[in-house]
Amino acid sequence: MSDNKTVRFGILGCATIARKLARAISLAPNTTLSAIGSRSITKAETFAAANNLPATVRIYGSYDQVLEDADVDVVYIPLPASMHVRWVVAAAEKKKHVLVEKPAAVDVAELDRIVEACEVNGVQFMDGSMWLHHPRTGCMQELLSLSHSHSKSVGPIHFIHSSSTMPTTPEFLENNIRVKPDLDSLGALGDLGWYCIGAALWAKGYQLPTTVTALPDVTRNAAGIILSITASMQWDQPSQTIATIHCSFLSYTSMDLAVCGSNGSLHLKDFIIPYQETSASFDFTLGAKFVDLHIGWNVRPEEVHVANNLPQEALMVQELARLVSSIRDGGNRPATKWPEITRKTQLVVDAVKKSLELGCKPVAL
Repeated sequence: MSDNKTVRFGILGCATIARKLARAISLAPNTTLSAIGSRSITKAETFAAANNLPATVRIYGSYDQVLEDADVDVVYIPLPASMHVRWVVAAAEKKKHVLVEKPAAVDVAELDRIVEACEVNGVQFMDGSMWLHHPRTGCMQELLSLSHSHSKSVGPIHFIHSSSTMPTTPEFLENNIRVKPDLDSLGALGDLGWYCIGAALWAKGYQLPTTVTALPDVTRNAAGIILSITASMQWDQPSQTIATIHCSFLSYTSMDLAVCGSNGSLHLKDFIIPYQETSASFDFTLGAKFVDLHIGWNVRPEEVHVANNLPQEALMVQELARLVSSIRDGGNRPATKWPEITRKTQLVVDAVKKSLELGCKPVAL
């Protein structure tokens, strides 16, 4: 290794999302792509050529070969959720740190096997929730974290809404892995709903809700996979908060997030993927009231702009690489923050699914 500060990534699989991460690894200042593997060498070679990967990237015809590569520190796993437990555990046993696509697992029992393998082997775990690494998210978090007496405090949160919807094609609904029971059995709930649930938990400082309830408007395909679903989450303490989430493969594109407190609110319509790669914004409103005769508002939202020097996916791999370096070169233990966030998100995903199976009855957490 020419630069002992560089963290070397390997990728298992040539899914479409792997193109985005290969680019992110090339953009992050502390990472390099060392290897990529597919189930066939031809597919891996095609991926490398299509994405102009450097000649230094080793190309393998199996996932195991990537895990055996001594010059790989971290593996990125964009495989279907049903394959995560097998390959994350295998990676951890080879002392590879792990970045796994969401949903992180089919259920929390599988996720616990994944997290335990990472803990036992002293490797860092992180899921691919890129939006959490954007500086806009940190800026909003600061406003939500202010003491309630602060002049810019949103105040105790009473309502959260998040949506993630995307229009799909007949071909997607027939053949995509996200609609196949043996590949990604959680469907839209695990794919898009992961973001919505994660956003609600993030707004509440990752306090788990008291109850989770699926609404009866669910749409499934012939195989029983969720294509569209709405759910609610309720917190009773320290103050009552309600969150609604909606995710769908059947609707026009939306990535909305609204957080409303006693004193103000945050709104944005691109919380998962910002409209632009180099900057992002959100609306922040404080002290809004209706004017006389209710013919307008007394204030307009403040549009807060946040610049970023790297795309959020590059910031994600940069943060993971920083943690890996601190373990590899500094003797630190893996950070527990990221697996804890993943587990809480998975618990709520499981609760929505259980509520649906119980005929949309509330499920206590």
